[in-house]
Amino acid sequence: MSKEKQSGKFFATIQQVGKSFFLPVSVLPIAGLLLGLGSSFTNQTTIETYNLTGLLGTGTILNGLLTIMSQVGTAIFGNLPLIFALAVALGMARKEKAVAVLSAGIAFIVMHTSINAMLKLSGYILPDGSYADFVLQGQLSNILGITSLELGVFGGIIVGLGVATLHNKFYKQELPMALSFFSGVRFVPIISTIVYIFVGILCFFVWPFIQSGIFALGNLVTESGYGGTFIFGFLERALIPFGLHHVFYIPFWQTALGGTATIDGAVIAGAQNIFFAELASPNTVRFSVDACRFMTGKYPFMMAGLPAAAYAMYKCARPENKKVVAGLLFSAGLTSFLTGITEPIEFTFLFIAPVLFILHCGLAGLSFLLCHLLDICIGTTFSCGLIDFTLYGLLQGPTKTNWPMMMVLFAIYAVGYYLIFTFLIKKFNIMTPGREENATDIKLYTKEDFKNKQNKNDSKSELILKGVGGVKNLVDIDACATRLRLTVVDETLVDEELLKTSGAKGVIKKGKGIQIIYGPQVTVIKSDFEEYVEKVSQ
Repeated sequence: MSKEKQSGKFFATIQQVGKSFFLPVSVLPIAGLLLGLGSSFTNQTTIETYNLTGLLGTGTILNGLLTIMSQVGTAIFGNLPLIFALAVALGMARKEKAVAVLSAGIAFIVMHTSINAMLKLSGYILPDGSYADFVLQGQLSNILGITSLELGVFGGIIVGLGVATLHNKFYKQELPMALSFFSGVRFVPIISTIVYIFVGILCFFVWPFIQSGIFALGNLVTESGYGGTFIFGFLERALIPFGLHHVFYIPFWQTALGGTATIDGAVIAGAQNIFFAELASPNTVRFSVDACRFMTGKYPFMMAGLPAAAYAMYKCARPENKKVVAGLLFSAGLTSFLTGITEPIEFTFLFIAPVLFILHCGLAGLSFLLCHLLDICIGTTFSCGLIDFTLYGLLQGPTKTNWPMMMVLFAIYAVGYYLIFTFLIKKFNIMTPGREENATDIKLYTKEDFKNKQNKNDSKSELILKGVGGVKNLVDIDACATRLRLTVVDETLVDEELLKTSGAKGVIKKGKGIQIIYGPQVTVIKSDFEEYVEKVSQ
């Protein structure tokens, strides 16, 4: 196999892993919302400060409801390893996905039970249930009621990837006639159980060394100071075009790579986990800046910089096109401001003028650095828009977050992005939306377009299918927040120009992994496409 083909296959695999990470990450906003609201409005200091004792004090109905919300949010964050195991298996399995998810749940329990047995046999856990003196703080934790090694989300990923591999290999397994009942999909949970007994035993011997390495690397990142923060912010944006940003930042958010902290007697690993543990703790006076350095830097460019860039593109459009591009750019800017979903704007200039995107990555790195320098600490669940800013910034107060300084950065980034983009677009005559002389792709929809919407959905799906080389060339269909992610048999059959006529803002082709950028509406496009493929395959 040539190096190019190996590289393409590797990219396709990493792309699939990345999109499988996206599903558990997409659960975090609701968990964060429940925890944020619940913790904020059951905090005694907040209740007393705003004289809300009669409404939210202990014993009131609202206090009870908010306490439940807080505990539900905490439970979701506390069980992320299991959620990752199920979601990664779902994302990586090719067929019979439900069986893969069930098998992953079983394998997760089996692995940790095997580790627990080894801990008892080796004297880590004493007969009375206490820990031996040589057990390091944070080395063990309680997983679904099972005392096991603290694997974090890595444990879930190990299970998800491994079970998906077993599932894809054995879900059509045939057995001798006497055992034929256990053939096919029934064989997957059986083989997963057997394999993960030994994976658990292996983890007992290997994981302590890996854990030490992760802690050491986490300390190195933490000690890298402001330079490390800038590099993190730059790379997090720079990986967006390749769809690998989830693979990059999640380990910092969910594992010891992002640091460790002792909160209310428990050792917490991962920047996001530390923030939400502090959020839930009544003893928190100020959020950890060392943890927030991997999150807070997104707010200035997502809520101020990119919306200002969208306004700059509008102002630079030809007068006859401004009415049309206003709606497109306003909606993209508003999406970034409210939810932190930035790809509709970023891909607008990424494919037209890559230099603008590189500059944007640099400004993103600078944003992370400035937030770190100014000790601003506002966490996030998924992406940094107004909703998260309100929950984890404004409602937590300036003492914990130093959010007023963020307003200064907002002003600087809004003005800076507007002036820089306006200057560069005009100086180098960059063809951002609405600057083309014959802007045939910019249009308003008519009533007739609305009437033919269903036909157009099929038409879009037909274009996509033709663009990727037909049903026989299609291996896998999935999506993240803004992209349709496909895996194909032969990448040379992919027609990028045809795919762009389906309304795509851009196409990324790397080996057998194809990413088609549509924006936040991609989930509907994915569902339509799956239904269309199923229909034409019959």
